[in-house]
Amino acid sequence: MRPASFPRAARLLLPSEFSHVFQNGVRSSDACFVVLACGRGGVTARLGLAVAKKAVSLSTGRTRIKRAVRESFRKWRPDLPAVDIVVQARTVAGQRDNAELRASLDWHWQEVIKRCRPS
Repeated sequence: MRPASFPRAARLLLPSEFSHVFQNGVRSSDACFVVLACGRGGVTARLGLAVAKKAVSLSTGRTRIKRAVRESFRKWRPDLPAVDIVVQARTVAGQRDNAELRASLDWHWQEVIKRCRPS
């Protein structure tokens, strides 16, 4: 079985794309993450990551968090509406294990589906 992919078309790449989501996005937050989602006219959801060195100082921690977010996004992507999503990690995320990160992200994806469903 082929693993779920994370193609270039599923990523936010340009600073202007991130800025648009930060300015116009719907926000959900908890102790670990702030997730902003902004509707767009595309076909599938796209993901951008913002894991600051100030929030998680060790590079191994930042990499682990990004890996967990990408894995969770790949799993939920078929269910998500066509939105641009930016996930920001908070300091607490670096202290949580992967199971807690997944639980937090699952809640956020459900919130995105609920708040950004097409009308």
